[in-house]
Amino acid sequence: MSAGFLLVLSGPSGSGKGTVSEKLMAKNDNIIFSTSVTTRTPRPGEVNGENYFFTTIEDFEQMVEEDELLEYAFVHTNYYGTPKKFVFDEIEKGEIVFLEIDVQGALQIKEKYKEAVFIFLLPPTMDELKFRLIKRDTESEEEINTRFRNAFKELDFVGEYDYFVVNNTVDDAVADIENIIAAEKLRVKRHKDIKKEIMAEKGEEL
Repeated sequence: MSAGFLLVLSGPSGSGKGTVSEKLMAKNDNIIFSTSVTTRTPRPGEVNGENYFFTTIEDFEQMVEEDELLEYAFVHTNYYGTPKKFVFDEIEKGEIVFLEIDVQGALQIKEKYKEAVFIFLLPPTMDELKFRLIKRDTESEEEINTRFRNAFKELDFVGEYDYFVVNNTVDDAVADIENIIAAEKLRVKRHKDIKKEIMAEKGEEL
């Protein structure tokens, strides 16, 4: 009695999406990470079909023309996108497919696939977000300020999501997401033939 679905997590830079995603995946081997398709060259150790689906610009643009992507973006001279076939094939098997993506990508997906579950990851406060951006020491002061301004703009889209999770601590955020997953598994709309499922499991005549 397993119903699959797509789980989309996004939030502003510095909210901890990457760390929360890694912990969630490490704790739940029943969740499948959505594999993106890209036109960039594989890095040492990367495996096609595991880290990414690597393809050419021509083939990627053909995928766009044939509407084979849930979302896509052009980033730093390369295309990145989420292939429908991979996601839908896994959902059909009853799997939970997890996708960590920016707000713009999430909104693209919502336009094409409203059945997905959308979670917005929030910092406890905007001051804490600024502190985390500074603490990770990976951007210049100008870049930090740009990301901080963008975070305010992205907060305007929280209302487009199904749930929000406040990342006070990684463990608490992961636990909240796990609770959302547990609840979504029991949604009646994911079990349209629930009576038949129950009767079949009891061995009753249908």
